[in-house]
Amino acid sequence: MSNKTLYFLGIGGIGMSALAQYYMLRGATVHGYDLTPSPITERLSQMGAIIHYEEDCTKIPAQVDMVVVTPAVPKSHAEYQYFLSQGVRLWKRSEVLGMLTEDHPTLAVAGTHGKTTTTSMVAHLLSPEVPVAGFIGGIAKNFGSNFVYDDQPQRAVVEADEYDRSFLTLHPAAAVITSMDADHLDIYGTRENLIEAFGQFGRQSRHLIVEHSIAHLLTHPDKVTYGFQPDADYYAYHVDVKPNLLTFDLRLPDGEWKALKLRANGLYNVLNATAAIAAVRHTDQVPEAIIRDKLATFSGVKRRFEYVMERPDFIYIDDYAHHPQEINSVLTAVRKLYPERLLTCIFQPHLYSRTRDFGPEFAKVLSQADRVILLPIYPARELPMEGITSEWLLGMVTQPDKLLLQKSELIPYLREHPQELLLTVGAGDIDRLVPAIGEL
Repeated sequence: MSNKTLYFLGIGGIGMSALAQYYMLRGATVHGYDLTPSPITERLSQMGAIIHYEEDCTKIPAQVDMVVVTPAVPKSHAEYQYFLSQGVRLWKRSEVLGMLTEDHPTLAVAGTHGKTTTTSMVAHLLSPEVPVAGFIGGIAKNFGSNFVYDDQPQRAVVEADEYDRSFLTLHPAAAVITSMDADHLDIYGTRENLIEAFGQFGRQSRHLIVEHSIAHLLTHPDKVTYGFQPDADYYAYHVDVKPNLLTFDLRLPDGEWKALKLRANGLYNVLNATAAIAAVRHTDQVPEAIIRDKLATFSGVKRRFEYVMERPDFIYIDDYAHHPQEINSVLTAVRKLYPERLLTCIFQPHLYSRTRDFGPEFAKVLSQADRVILLPIYPARELPMEGITSEWLLGMVTQPDKLLLQKSELIPYLREHPQELLLTVGAGDIDRLVPAIGEL
């Protein structure tokens, strides 16, 4: 791609921006559009990308060798329509990712939950001993980026997204599947269809590493399991939970490792770590000493059980959770760590369709908090659906201490009502409020 010009429609997305960085490092000139500036677009601009923030076809270069689009950009977008009218081929992000990973043996991590953290862990455990090109669906703190690029990469480490069946463009040397809970039903219709897609993804990989409790749903000639079950190939046990420290033992097919340490919270992160260890041991045979040291220095991912503020009078944790199962896992972890504190959970629902499909489940999980605050639904790529609102969701929450606030009302409310234990969850733009909340 050296001396080529690429155009990214929706360049500020977490997956799109990683591709943009990859191609810039390979010598390409990158232009792009995004809706609003962000730390990600600022970083891209510093690297040399030319980015604008208004629908303006005159900002598109006269000669473009490849146009990459994200599903987040509506087809009615002026620039999208311009490329269609010019007969330009529009490449999906997933298609481009599938194409470029053909150059490297790929380790791909999929799952409805846990894939971002597990992908980050895999990249951290491998790099730089095994040079990688890593494409992560979040900002991995160890790298300060969603993209990792070692000199002369020997392996691609990729977060494989199930949305829109994007992961089916990948044919990895090894695949990890962390979970297959019902989600994206606007695409799949039923969980059975979702599982079938995961099965196809697994069959497209040479090796399959899968969480034990769902392994029976998938067939593969080289299937390795991990989990908390004694008959798993990689069995995690003797788990000890302290704030910001998980310690556990691990039985592997070829031995037993004692007292592994991980600076993280939540039992689900023990599973994520076990998946990452299984992946790198099964494919690259990274020595125990390196894995042990790397695991102890894993710093996590932005917005994954991230401590924003930790004072004696105020603990504030932010998380990307946007599915009932994810929120339940985070709430459970917070409760276990701070059982005596009054827990306030602020949730910004993401997508009308997901809110509709899992409304009762969201309400049940959120009702575990001592106080529930809902923000309006973040629409992302969707138009409103009649009757599907945060008011509707709040009506199903059984916790009596509950309220609905506009985003503009949240900071004034929190200023007037000091919290002792606060959790914000959601995948929309709630992250824009996090710094101001942390300063209260």
